[in-house]
Amino acid sequence: MQPNRIALIVWCAAVTLGVHSCFSDEPQRRAGNKEGPINEFRVTSPAFTDAGPIPARFTADGANINPELHITGVPEGTESLALIMDDPDAPHGTWVHWVLWDISPETTVIAEGSEPQASVSGRNGWGRTGYGGPSPPSGTHRYFFKLYALDDVIGLPRGGDAAELERAMAGHILGEAQLMGTYTRN
Repeated sequence: MQPNRIALIVWCAAVTLGVHSCFSDEPQRRAGNKEGPINEFRVTSPAFTDAGPIPARFTADGANINPELHITGVPEGTESLALIMDDPDAPHGTWVHWVLWDISPETTVIAEGSEPQASVSGRNGWGRTGYGGPSPPSGTHRYFFKLYALDDVIGLPRGGDAAELERAMAGHILGEAQLMGTYTRN
């Protein structure tokens, strides 16, 4: 191959890659952040890894308190956050363990055994407000902590349920994050 043709191929490849990076789906960098892309919207916990076992302390067999949750990458324009924790493996359909809404978008940590200040607590599957930890009747169940970034404050009164929250969120979801943990009763 001639040197000019090789140079042309290399130049075309470089241009193609440059154009691709302009139109790629990768998150753009924050202004002044040379470390890397913007964090994607995420919910994590220092108590367990995604798809890992939830420690007994956070279940009905333990202290029955919520694990600490960390929130990062809240989308721009978020006015409030909402959280639903449920178990789709329950024998009679999805069982709701925890429902919260009107969480401040500035919240980065939901502390262990607590709810964020000014958030509103909904009714779980037991008909109570607040957290109800995993308590599977048998086998291993999956527990999903689903966090929603919303473009509005929900404003439902305390004690609403997950279905009411989902109806109120319709058309207002800017982003969703999820953390799943498992629990097997001994």
